Amino acid sequence: MAQLPIITAPDPRLKIKARPVPAVDHKIRRLMDDMLDTMYVAIGIGLAAPQVGQSSRVIVLDVAREGEKP
Repeated sequence: MAQLPIITAPDPRLKIKARPVPAVDHKIRRLMDDMLDTMYVAIGIGLAAPQVGQSSRVIVLDVAREGEKP
């Protein structure tokens, strides 16, 4: 798993409509794993694929309460 660079405003890529994901395959699962790593390093609770430069309708969230395992 890898940490991905996070894109921030005003980057125009954030305004492009992301493509739907027809099926969750190994590439999408890998992207989600990398996004989770990136989110935890950035001390976040959620991250969308366009924020890491991927035009896919994919998000990751951690809604665990403080002190709970994600």
